[in-house]
Amino acid sequence: MKFTTLITAAVAAVVGLTSISHASDVPDLNGRTIVAVTENAYTPLNFADPKSGEGIGWEYDAFNEIAKRLNAKVDWQISSWDTMIQAVKDGQFDVGMDGITITEERATQIDFSEPYMTSQQFLLVRADETRFTDAKTFAANAELLVGAQPGTTNFYVAVYDMLDGDEANPRIKLFETFGTSVQALKTGDVDTVLMDSTSAQGYMGANPGSFKVVGDALGTEDFGFILTPGSDLVGPINAALKSMREDGTLEKLNQKWFYEYKVNQ
Repeated sequence: MKFTTLITAAVAAVVGLTSISHASDVPDLNGRTIVAVTENAYTPLNFADPKSGEGIGWEYDAFNEIAKRLNAKVDWQISSWDTMIQAVKDGQFDVGMDGITITEERATQIDFSEPYMTSQQFLLVRADETRFTDAKTFAANAELLVGAQPGTTNFYVAVYDMLDGDEANPRIKLFETFGTSVQALKTGDVDTVLMDSTSAQGYMGANPGSFKVVGDALGTEDFGFILTPGSDLVGPINAALKSMREDGTLEKLNQKWFYEYKVNQ
């Protein structure tokens, strides 16, 4: 062998050993079925394919890969956001996901996985918006409205970081789903919707020329999978996430859903 070939073979061997080491750290669930739930309304994390109606998105791909590494199967279910946390807490589902921010309050109700994504809150507006350029100038104009889904991080950031801390402020228009609030923004019924940067990229990509982001980030948040308290799946899911982070799988999913997907819309 040439010297360069020997080096290549040695590197391949090390990589192979590393992969085996990582694989051995991921438990084998022996074909167990995991009942997973999402809302199917949070582009690009989870949503219905416009062509097939099938649930797709970053979270679908990520959790399917987690199950594959754990030698498990996924039984996908759909639930509205307002009942999801309670349903997972009660054991109706094993794991839930919907771009759910890890908070101390929620952690008293359910278990969280390790964070699978870190994001920030931004103001999504119509592409032709010129009346305000950030949260401060939005708050200063009493005629402007923000759309939000009750009980979400987006709602609480709008209340406490943009407006006056009054959760009943009439400038906040509530919608049953996140997608409905974005549609209201598009049609002019509200003037902004707060969302994490990853989802904002997804909506802008799926609706070319309709939206833009203004102002600085209003906060940083970590997303995690939620699980029934005391679940024996927390450790295995965290192990699979760790392996996916280390081998670049999570970054590949970011590339697919936050950059390549929008190009194809």
